Amino acid sequence: MKQTTLGLVVGNRGFFPGHLCETGRQLILDVLAQEGIDVIALAPDETPYGSVESLEEARKCADLFKQHRDEIDGILVTLPNFGDERAVANSIRFANLDVPVLVQAFPDDAGQMTINDRRDSFCGKMSSCNNLRQYGIKYSLTTLHTVDPTSESFLADLRQFAATCRVARGLKGARVGAIGARPAPFTTVRYSEKLLERSGISVETLDMYELFGWINDLTDNDAGVIRKLDEIKAYVQTTGVPDESLLRIAKLGYAIDRWMADLDLHASAIQCWTAMEQFYGVVPCTIMSMMSNALVPSACETDIAGVVGMYAMMLASGKPSAIVDWNNNYGGDPDKGVVFHCSNLPKDLFVSESADPGEIPLMDYQEIIAGTVGKENTFGTIVGRVRAEPFTYCRVSTDDFGGRIMAYLGEGNLTNDPLKTFGGYGVINIPNFQKLLRHICENGFEHHVAINPSLVAGALDEAFSKYMGWEVYHHA
Repeated sequence: MKQTTLGLVVGNRGFFPGHLCETGRQLILDVLAQEGIDVIALAPDETPYGSVESLEEARKCADLFKQHRDEIDGILVTLPNFGDERAVANSIRFANLDVPVLVQAFPDDAGQMTINDRRDSFCGKMSSCNNLRQYGIKYSLTTLHTVDPTSESFLADLRQFAATCRVARGLKGARVGAIGARPAPFTTVRYSEKLLERSGISVETLDMYELFGWINDLTDNDAGVIRKLDEIKAYVQTTGVPDESLLRIAKLGYAIDRWMADLDLHASAIQCWTAMEQFYGVVPCTIMSMMSNALVPSACETDIAGVVGMYAMMLASGKPSAIVDWNNNYGGDPDKGVVFHCSNLPKDLFVSESADPGEIPLMDYQEIIAGTVGKENTFGTIVGRVRAEPFTYCRVSTDDFGGRIMAYLGEGNLTNDPLKTFGGYGVINIPNFQKLLRHICENGFEHHVAINPSLVAGALDEAFSKYMGWEVYHHA
């Protein structure tokens, strides 16, 4: 995943001590370097202390940012002293990058309030934010009004902001592949391409007829097919799976890989049943699992809106996302439930070691569809238990009636509560879960939800609501 790059604006005002800008700028640069964040910033030989105060300095800063337009994911405004609110706002307006902005102000030391050391950043932050709002520039705030850049509070803010930047930038320009029409019974996964396009998310479609045509042109000894077959066998245990099924899965994966590479796609959703099984003789779950595990999310049942949520969480966390069903209650506990899919869950989400061999991921046949199309036509699913850990959940949906994109998100825990079933599954614990379920049903959300083994709900909320303009319910 690409390293985050921030443009740095150091605010300055000549009435206040200049040495605070000099030391403050260097402290911020040190913190960003420690966090592995690249920085684009004015140098001290370009403007006093590498800061902005005048119109000319704002233009210099903006010109520098424009030169690095393709690199900068967000802008950090730091105020070591009061700062000039006009120069700060002009630097961002003139650059016209349309990226997230975080405003941070240094705290004063009550023991150093003389004319030589007083910052007044507490006050200056309000002025800068006032001007940003006048300019129509969207911005984020630190948890504390003034905060030491080396504090844990600021580091947490910075990490969340970096994730927000990755999500906002990644979604604006995302390219998603829709492979096949949605399964006929699943009207729940209808979506609006036009609303997604309005947010910068493009959808490329591929007819199953064309996909199967490409596969028919492949030979069993094609180098790409053999390479994909080796990848599959290295990825998951395939004991008991017929060689013919493995070869079909390899050809399917190779054909999809080529199409996605040719069209520069970042994610996909696939019509996984039942035409695939009836006319080709495998399920695509392993291929989808492998893509998601490689940070190229893939959702089943042609759930394009669902894979957008998967992709957003992957951008925020750098970890694989999965798509699951909110599937069952768990006993009588109102805050627990069972998540499940057939499954195409990425391997990195599964339990890797367990006293129960049935919890370790392996390739098998799809028990649900097998009753309709025959067991021999349904090999390729990945079954196992999702490991216990904290997670974020997210659902994106397009609302044609309201002409909007809406989402809900939150955090919870995958647990070790006992459960014996098939497919890919886990037990979840979410505070006030019944309230969330009511929100889902009252607002007509789908039964699918994306999950990710990280805690990034805050970053998603900020990216979706503030920078994408979506309507968001953050469950807590």
